[in-house]
Amino acid sequence: MANRITQLFNIKHPIIQAGMIWNSGWKLASAASNSGILGLIGAGSMYPDVLREHIQKCKKATDKPFGVNVPMLYPNVEEIMNIIVEEGVKVVFTSAGNPKTWTKWLQEKGITVVHVVSSVKFALKAQEAGVDAIVAEGFEAGGHNGRDETTTLTLIPMVKEQLQVPLIAAGGIATGQAMLAAMVLGADGVQVGSRFVASVESSAHQAFKKVVVDAKEGDTQLTLKELAPVRLIKNKFYNELQELYKTSPTPEQLKELLGRARAKRGMFEGDLEDGELEIGQIAGLIHDIKTTAQIVEDMIQEFEAAKAEVLNF
Repeated sequence: MANRITQLFNIKHPIIQAGMIWNSGWKLASAASNSGILGLIGAGSMYPDVLREHIQKCKKATDKPFGVNVPMLYPNVEEIMNIIVEEGVKVVFTSAGNPKTWTKWLQEKGITVVHVVSSVKFALKAQEAGVDAIVAEGFEAGGHNGRDETTTLTLIPMVKEQLQVPLIAAGGIATGQAMLAAMVLGADGVQVGSRFVASVESSAHQAFKKVVVDAKEGDTQLTLKELAPVRLIKNKFYNELQELYKTSPTPEQLKELLGRARAKRGMFEGDLEDGELEIGQIAGLIHDIKTTAQIVEDMIQEFEAAKAEVLNF
């Protein structure tokens, strides 16, 4: 299936495996790229030297294109960008910051730059900054999220209406049917996160993967909007947070309860009680842990079957 996204990244299928903290190390990224999609290493959970190690291992594990996702508000971002250039990575997805800061600098070094947004306003700012493509992410998505709470179903056509650069849909996409729906709405490709958390190659803790598989509709909630909105599975920490909200807490009190490294504790170390368990609403449709190759194969088969069904409608 050749289109603007497959041509931009030189991949077989217009699917991007999202760069998710504590879930997407070199094993997942290389497996994704070897499956004909674009794999991303999530730099948000890595110290610079750890990122360099993951990039080097990924290069040995695949000869296909892969990229790095960089949340720009994280510390050491300058060092991270320099490592990406030094290691010859050709694709960078930026998020959580101003796309003007790094886009031209990266492009001058031959790197394709994609920026993640959650609104039409920020999509236009990213296009103005000169990015090569945009990911528009609806608020169904897991992890840190937009403040506008615009769903993928409405966000994609609204962004498409005003955008010239290639558009990638994200948020609530884990099946071929959802991929087809996003592309009918105007997306050139899709970015998939939560489905790849529940993969064999994901670096998430096995206990967290099982929680994702067991999750039902309504088990996640967007919270901590006063700090940075994040979608979490409801657990002991989430319940403590809701109790604190009853007291009309200040942002400082919320920060104090949140503490440090809570996401690592939950997703990477498997603390299901006191950790942050970030996942999308689509977890309710994820029922098993599969290899990355099988997930991609299933999505493409579902996409083709859904497309044929629609054409016969």
